[in-house]
Amino acid sequence: MLIEDVKVTSRSNPSQRIIAAAIVFAFLYFASDVVVTLLLSVLLAYFLDPVVGLFERIRIPRALGSLVVMLAVTALFAGLGYLVVLRADQFLADWPRYSSALRHVTTAFDRQLAVVEKGVDAIAPAADKGRTPPRTIEPPPVREWLLRGVGSLYSVLVVATFLPFLVFFMLAAKPRIWKATIDLFPADHQERVRETLDQLGSMLRSFVVGNAVVAVILMLLSWGFFLMIHLNYPFLAGCVSGLLNLVPYLGAVLAWVPAFLIGLAQWNTISPYLGAAAALTFLHIVGLNVLMPAIVGRRVHLNALAVTVALLFWGWLWGAIGLILAIPITATVKVICDHSDGWEPVGRWLGA
Repeated sequence: MLIEDVKVTSRSNPSQRIIAAAIVFAFLYFASDVVVTLLLSVLLAYFLDPVVGLFERIRIPRALGSLVVMLAVTALFAGLGYLVVLRADQFLADWPRYSSALRHVTTAFDRQLAVVEKGVDAIAPAADKGRTPPRTIEPPPVREWLLRGVGSLYSVLVVATFLPFLVFFMLAAKPRIWKATIDLFPADHQERVRETLDQLGSMLRSFVVGNAVVAVILMLLSWGFFLMIHLNYPFLAGCVSGLLNLVPYLGAVLAWVPAFLIGLAQWNTISPYLGAAAALTFLHIVGLNVLMPAIVGRRVHLNALAVTVALLFWGWLWGAIGLILAIPITATVKVICDHSDGWEPVGRWLGA
């Protein structure tokens, strides 16, 4: 009796794909602390890998070179953090002066809003005037705010605790992990997987390096501008504005916040606010439309629509950190689609 090989093939239907996508998105949402920590570790590992490779070429063991690099990076971030915290302490010591100015502005805004509401009530139909005014929603109690703060603090602690160890392990064991990843695929697909991983590593490294260079340039330019206009706490405001300027689209407005907040206690006319907004917007345009394409544009090929949709989705899913990770995640999807059979049209659409 002959035994014939029976090949069973099945194709998922649209309902199964929707359910699978919903499960993936639910996992990304509820396990955001874990996923974000892993993604940040991968980005930082790709950024530091050339330095570890340089140590390895001069006959320093990879594990020792990874440890030295991580200690140096930790010391650098600790030093920058100390400078920022030192300036922040001085700002917090003067906070009563800024809070009173901010309270004065919000009070004036509330008065103007009340005038507008009275004007709307005056022209409202008679039937609407007899209605009971809507009940004012009380702000959430302090306990709720504290619970929210504890949750945010937990996320920061998770990232700060596990990130250095994950990056160290990724750097020290990269050759073994790289080979094991390629061996997961059939022999006839391994060359394509190797090309995909090489292109992915080059793209992520260029993205991180480009953002780091542009961030430093924007922080230095913002610092110099704030020194020129004699704004208080120029270093602190320059660092915050420079980092916020990296956020696509929204950064042009977010970068105004530090200067406007500190300027409340210094500026009495609207012209300094307009000048600061114009200068910071110009830096945003130059940074993201001139510097970033020149440094990263050759590696990250994404159209404006794909970038905008990615920012909306990942920002909605993960908040501020989603805005930071949106572009590298989308660029990674494009690289994978470009090297996967049947998914090439998706990759072409993302880069159109």
